[in-house]
Amino acid sequence: MSNLLRGVNLYLIGMMGVGKTTVGRLLAQELGYGFIDTDDVIVKAAGKSINDIFTDEGETGFRQLESDVLAQVCAYTKLTIATGGGIVLRQENWSYLHHGLIVWLDCSVETIFNRLLEDTTRPLLQDSNPESKLRSLLQQRQPLYSQADLHITITQEQTPEQIVATILAAIPSVLKTQVSQHQN
Repeated sequence: MSNLLRGVNLYLIGMMGVGKTTVGRLLAQELGYGFIDTDDVIVKAAGKSINDIFTDEGETGFRQLESDVLAQVCAYTKLTIATGGGIVLRQENWSYLHHGLIVWLDCSVETIFNRLLEDTTRPLLQDSNPESKLRSLLQQRQPLYSQADLHITITQEQTPEQIVATILAAIPSVLKTQVSQHQN
């Protein structure tokens, strides 16, 4: 598979709580790639939590940091990159994402909500009705997520290993279409 990818980065996009970090780590291992979580890089660079960044600089400040990190990361190869759920909101980020293969991990709002019930680290879910907030975020972002090269639908029952196997099985079909597009 690594030979087929020729070092092209994989960018995992999708809503918070779909498993981009967990799946990304396993996928990187399978491919012999490095792994980066853009949120982790932002926290290290800013020296504070994402909640604190949202509090101090707002969502706009956070999104700028996110774009800056993505711009730097896309200069490298052989990486699997878990991105923040809202990375698709800024047009400039798509120019960076298109340097690699974009994989949308998609699952139901109910599954995401159940996974995030105990998670207090998500600033966008500090809401009186977090499930409704998740629905509106997904509705807003779905047309953007759907621009991904690969759409992987996840069920609550699937293990991260099964999701990785699904992604690996689907990559060759996408790469063939990308290669033929570049030859035209």
